[in-house]
Amino acid sequence: MKVILKETVETLGKAGDIIKVADGYARNFLIPKGLAAEANVRNIKALDHDKQNIVRKAEKERKRHESLAASLAGVTCTISRRVGEQDKLFGSVTAKDIEESLLAQDITIDRKTLVLDEPIKAIGEFPIVVKLGAGVTAEIKVNVIPEQA
Repeated sequence: MKVILKETVETLGKAGDIIKVADGYARNFLIPKGLAAEANVRNIKALDHDKQNIVRKAEKERKRHESLAASLAGVTCTISRRVGEQDKLFGSVTAKDIEESLLAQDITIDRKTLVLDEPIKAIGEFPIVVKLGAGVTAEIKVNVIPEQA
């Protein structure tokens, strides 16, 4: 089934693209969530009319993400954890811990946007990538220190 994307879907394409997807995927997921519309003659004509609005909306969102990335440029969050012998952590530092530390600094970021290959299990300073959307990323530093007894 051919559909017109109303919003950018990471795995499919950008808003305004006409793509071919499985019928069930379109009927059960994309169309009910408002992410796409069926590509019939009427919707294609409406797309041509709305294309400028889609481009304007995407540009506005990209600028918002870029300004957020600029504000995150120098952010460092410090997390203290109990350590054992040879400075090994009891447990680990996860995306949820980083999110909570950032919330304490009045910075609201969803933990799903934090790119962690695996939880942090050592003391030190680690760069963490934050995917903000619209192809914009930022980098924050996470400093893991030993907890004072």
